[in-house]
Amino acid sequence: MSTAGAVHADDDRGDRSGLRTALAGLTTRGRSFLAAGIAAAVCAYVLGQSDLLRVGLLLAVLPLVCAAVLYRTRYRVAGSRRLSPGRVPAGTEARVHLRMDNVSRMPTGLLMLQDRVPYVLGPRPRFVLDRMEAGGRREVSYRVRSDLRGRYPLGPLQLRLSDPFGMCELNRSFSSYDTLTVTPRVEALPPVRLSGESKGYGDGLQRSLALAGEDDVIPRGYRYGDDLRRVHWRSTARYGELMVRREEQPQRARCTVLLDTRAIAYEGAGPDSAFEWAVSGAASVLVHMLERGFSVRLLTDTGDSVPGEGADGFSGVHQESADAAGLMMDTLAVVDHSDEEGLSRAYDVLRSGSEGLLVAFLGDLDDEQAAVLARMRQRSGGAVAFLLDSDDWLREPSDVPGPDARPGEEHLRMLRESGWTAVGVPRGASLERLWRQADRERSGLVAASGGEGP
Repeated sequence: MSTAGAVHADDDRGDRSGLRTALAGLTTRGRSFLAAGIAAAVCAYVLGQSDLLRVGLLLAVLPLVCAAVLYRTRYRVAGSRRLSPGRVPAGTEARVHLRMDNVSRMPTGLLMLQDRVPYVLGPRPRFVLDRMEAGGRREVSYRVRSDLRGRYPLGPLQLRLSDPFGMCELNRSFSSYDTLTVTPRVEALPPVRLSGESKGYGDGLQRSLALAGEDDVIPRGYRYGDDLRRVHWRSTARYGELMVRREEQPQRARCTVLLDTRAIAYEGAGPDSAFEWAVSGAASVLVHMLERGFSVRLLTDTGDSVPGEGADGFSGVHQESADAAGLMMDTLAVVDHSDEEGLSRAYDVLRSGSEGLLVAFLGDLDDEQAAVLARMRQRSGGAVAFLLDSDDWLREPSDVPGPDARPGEEHLRMLRESGWTAVGVPRGASLERLWRQADRERSGLVAASGGEGP
């Protein structure tokens, strides 16, 4: 939930330009009264009618007095905005709450409230607020919804003030705005067992001994409560302080999600495009792996990852999991196509990393990029690829593909031969179904090889 504090317009009271603005805010009624009053005063002067002159002065002065009063009181209103929630998946509604407070000692007239929102979130909301008493408050709300992920500014809030007689109206804009983050859609995935998950936390909870022998010990400083039988006297003598053995250290399973964002790898745009499916798929796998306790890393073809994550990615531990998911969803909300021509920069990052599960969402490939992916497979404990064919995604559902209309099949075969569990993604496919298919294909490969596989 995001909250915006009370905001106030700058006070230019006493400025001549502000007074001219107030006079320019005269409504049609106010201008008519002013014109009628001037005309009556001129006629009274020509005809020598003093009573008509008093009527003319009254008609002319009334809109000017309303403008002056409205000008002096227009900065005594405060507004605030609250988003509930501030981060929503694409296609989900968020509610925006607006509150207006009359902080002056005088009641307001009729208030017309308008909030500025991008067109993709829906029509611009407008509200009419009744007269607010001194110290009064009015609250209204509206809903926004977007099928396109991104970060959208809301505001500034605009307020139109009018006097009780409808002689003058003044527009005022508040200075602050909020940002609504629309994240990719996340699909719930079943807990399957893929190669690369058996180490550390996750389904398998194997532990690796950090102490393989007397010469391989990795000591650490003594902490209150440590068992004195674990004191390593040789290291204690060397460092001059009490040192204990690291007898056992849990090894957390790692998962890297590779998202191919190359502009040349995708065609089409919109919420139903291949690229948006790949982004949504990456988000779903990231959240799923975090929930299972993996150390998760998001990587793109540019070699970039989420700002703030560690060398092994984000840990899926208790509250850290929710915070990490939020950071990665914020990153995926604004990810866009890159100008990269290949996946070599992502390979350079993976080459220096440790083994773990690699899940890749890929666009169109050529033979060179398929070879790069084959080398990536050698740096991972298990590898799953979801390959999207742009021609398939651009084809209308009623079109029947020809016998040579599947150029991605050759690259799927190359990936499988190099050890990937490669799955083709047809248009509009469910990631949950493809996730199960990848598990079945991997299980069949392991059974055929007589072991867990590389």
